[in-house]
Parts: sequence; structure tokens; C-alpha cells
Amino acid sequence: MPRIWLVPTALALVAAASPNWTATVRTQPSGAHVMGNPAARVKLVEYLSYTCGHCAHFATEAKQALRQNYVAKGLVSVEFRNAVRDRYDFAAALLARCGGAGRFHGNTEALFAAQEEWLSKAPAFERDNGARVAALSINDGLKAIARGVGLDEIMVRRGFTQTQIDGCLTAKAEQEKVAAMANEAWNSRKIKGTPFFLINGAPVEGVGNWSGLEPRLKSAAMAGK
Repeated sequence: MPRIWLVPTALALVAAASPNWTATVRTQPSGAHVMGNPAARVKLVEYLSYTCGHCAHFATEAKQALRQNYVAKGLVSVEFRNAVRDRYDFAAALLARCGGAGRFHGNTEALFAAQEEWLSKAPAFERDNGARVAALSINDGLKAIARGVGLDEIMVRRGFTQTQIDGCLTAKAEQEKVAAMANEAWNSRKIKGTPFFLINGAPVEGVGNWSGLEPRLKSAAMAGK
């Protein structure tokens, strides 16, 4: 009889020894979110904007391969930093943070997946309401933008209440973190566009898609082996 239980016990030990690092998400003091093994050989940083079409495309094409082949195995950790470009981007960045670190990646995927849906409404909303929104307080302006282009509807589909959504938009500490990350991206690091990547602290110039980034990641992950 004891032999019957040896196989599942062994499998459990193997599973325990090989965690899926995509489930490990933490928030940096800067407000950036990091997915993966803290001791990963390769530290990937992505500067992203929610109003950037290339960022939405990268999120879609890289999701499965990056997570399964690199992050899940503990080879690469990914840090996401906001490089906000406009007030619609700012509203989306704040909403992505709703629910804490554990909801960040799901929120980000949902916002990018529906980017065409909400961003296509922005020009008309800006034309008809831009002056009015500019005269509002920052909190009221962000709430008006989220309602005006349907960002709040995306978050409702994610299970958030309107009260929670408004709370995420008006959280001063989160606003300051997102603004500081944007300032670091555009004014200190002087990135030229998004997505922009760092691998182990070194800028990856001229690469904005998965096919260009993966060989660099693979090379860094194999270095020193």
C-alpha cells in the first residue's frame, strides 16, 4: 500500500520545486509592477502607454511566449513602468492599478484588448468636452474622461463598482506615482517612444515588437550558463 502514495508525493515535490513565477507580482516603491522571479537572471523593463497602439500590439503578441517561456520558468522578470502621454492615458493607467498588484496585469490586458473601443471615442469627446474637462479639478476631469470614453465600462466588466472606479481615479498617492514614472520616462531617461525596453538596465534601442525583443532576451537568459 505505501507504494501507491509515492507517485503523487513525488509529483507534489516536483511541483513545489518548480513554481510558476507569473503568479508572483509585486509593486515597487516607485509604483511600477513587477511580475516574476525576484532573482531572475534577466530583468526586463517595459515603458508603456495605454494610448499607444504599438504597446497594445506588443501586449497581445508577447503575452503567451514571454510568460510561458521566460517568466514562468524564472528566467525573466518584467517590470511595467508608465510613460503617460495624455490625460486619457493617465486615466487608464490609474484604472489599471485598481485592486492592487494582483489585478494589475488582468486590468492592463483588458484595457489594451479594448483599446480601439475606448480610444476611438476620444477625438469626439475631446472636441465636444475638452474645454469643459480642462476647467474641472483633476479628479472630476479624470472621472469625466473615464465615463466619456467608456473606460469605466471596461472596469465594470472586470467586476469593479463605480465607487471603486472613482476611488482608483482619484487616489492622490497613485496619481503621484504614475506622474513620477512618466516624468522619469520622458524627462530623465528621455525615451523617444513606447514601448521602450531595458534589459538588465541597458536600453534596447529600435525594438518595439516581440520578434525584435525575444532574441535579446534569449541571449541575456543564456549568458553565463
